[in-house]
Parts: sequence; C-alpha cells; structure tokens
Amino acid sequence: MQAMILERIGTPLRLVERANPVPGTGQLMLRIEACAVCRTDLHVCDGDLPNPKLPLVPGHEIVGIVEAVGEGVASSRIGQRVGVPWLGHTCGCCSFCRTGDENLCDEPQFTGYTRDGGFATHVVADADYAFALDGETDPVALAPLLCAGLIGWRSLKKAGDGARIGLYGFGAAAHIIAQICRWQGRQVYAFSRTGDQAAQRFALSLGASWAGSSDEPSPVMLDAAIIFAPVGELVPAALKAVRKGGRVVCGGIHMSDLPAMPYALIWGERSVVSVANLTRMDAEEFFPIARQAGIRTHTIVYPLTEANTALGDLRAGRLSGAAVLKP
Repeated sequence: MQAMILERIGTPLRLVERANPVPGTGQLMLRIEACAVCRTDLHVCDGDLPNPKLPLVPGHEIVGIVEAVGEGVASSRIGQRVGVPWLGHTCGCCSFCRTGDENLCDEPQFTGYTRDGGFATHVVADADYAFALDGETDPVALAPLLCAGLIGWRSLKKAGDGARIGLYGFGAAAHIIAQICRWQGRQVYAFSRTGDQAAQRFALSLGASWAGSSDEPSPVMLDAAIIFAPVGELVPAALKAVRKGGRVVCGGIHMSDLPAMPYALIWGERSVVSVANLTRMDAEEFFPIARQAGIRTHTIVYPLTEANTALGDLRAGRLSGAAVLKP
C-alpha cells in the first residue's frame, strides 16, 4: 500500500510504501476509494491537538470497499462499500458509553489521530464503526459526509428547531448543513472571513438568505448560530446576533481561546454549547436524511500524493466545499 505519513508535527507529509494492514478481531480492511480532507487534519498536523500517534497516516472521512475481515466479522461484508469516520473506537464500558453518549467516551480512539487513517490506499477499521454506504454513489461525493456532514448534523441538532440559522465559517460542513436547513424550510445566514466574496457567493448559490463577513452585524436576529470556523472571537459576535433564548453552537474540535466578554451578551438565557465527536446514532439519522434532502457535496479532487497541497489550500482558505484525496 501507499500512504502519506506525518512523521513530525509541523512538517510535510511523506509518501511511503507499506505492507497492506491486516484486520484484527472485530476489524475489517478496506481499499480506499476517497478520503476527504478536514480542518481537524490540519489541527493534527499543525500540533493544535496534543499527542497524536507518530508516525501517523492522517485522514478520517474515508470511503472504501471491504477487502478482508478479521475474526468475528461476517464474511458477507467483503465487497461492501463503507465509510469510516473520526470516532474509530470506544471502550463500551465507561459511564458515557453506558448511557448512549459514546462520543464522550473516556478511552476513545480516533481515526487519523490516535490510529492510522485514510490518506492511503488501504486502512483497517473497527467493523462496528464502519457504516454501510450506497454502492452506486460517487465515493468522492460521499467522503465529506463522514465528518463535515456528521459533525454538521450533530451541531444542527444542538442548535434546535429555530427558523433562522447563522453559519459562521462557510466551508465543507456549512455547505452541507446549509442544504439541510433549506430542505427543512429554514433560513440560512452565512458569515465568512472578511473579504471572502467567493464563499459568500457560494453560500447564496446554495440558497442562503444572506451572506456577508463575520465582522458585519446580522441583518436579522437569529434563533441559533453554528460556528464552524476555529476562531474564538466569533463567539461574542454570534451571541450578539442571536435572540433571547438563542443558542450558539461551537462545532469544531479545536478553537482559539474565547475572549473576555460582558455578561450582557449571554444574559437573556442565551447559551453556548460545544459539539464533541459523533455517535453511531448520528450516522443512522444523517445518511437517510442526506439522501432525502438530495445533498450535493462540492468537492475538489487531489491525487493522494498531493495531500500536502490539499492541506495547504485548506489552511489558506482557497477552497469552496471540500478537498478530497483519491488514491
């Protein structure tokens, strides 16, 4: 197999040749068809997330075909198309796992962070965390759903049922959730980095009612706001934009520090909540909804060997939609 590996934080990934991985008990091995590139991959490679497995194959939005299974996994899964997300394993016995909050597991493992991920031609994954996917759909189109879609969906659930939703940071996750919101009959207000008119035009093309810069005031009072950009300064801006009783959801795994802010911003029963990881139930809910809503992911394809270019384009804000690596 080929893999792009991170050997040291802050250095470019390096292409290596390895033997194909062998699935252990409860695992499967898949030939990767596509792997989307997520901002979390940047956080891992840049050292924003501590103690990654090194050397590491990043990537956690994986679509592939099962080629081998380990003990305890039905052979009928061979040939199945599956998706492998960020949450790759949970202990199953901590208080969070026992109460259905497996995304908060005390001893989790994460794909492309604490175990090798999808910037490769093959990968091993826990069978219980590999979701069956449509065998007829373009795998490149499916890949962003495995994190941008799932985390976006969990964030939208946390935001509640309000009619006016603000999305701060209009990238891979926001472009999927904007489509879900429009399908649900909600109004979307998109906030991009200052001067990013391409992102604003992109949001409007997907049905947003308004698009502008994150340093502009919202044209209406929002029922809720979701922050996908990893920028702590956006929290007080979003609180200013939501009505009394509204909620601000922080949808990223990493965010810069929140600034000091007056209590008046949160008074009026406004709330701020974070989203951590995902659950298998999120996937069971989301994939049928994505089909019903007719979600179209906007992707830019890079060869596997151009993973560093894809990461650089994401870091520089040059992408609309999602970057996807294709072996």
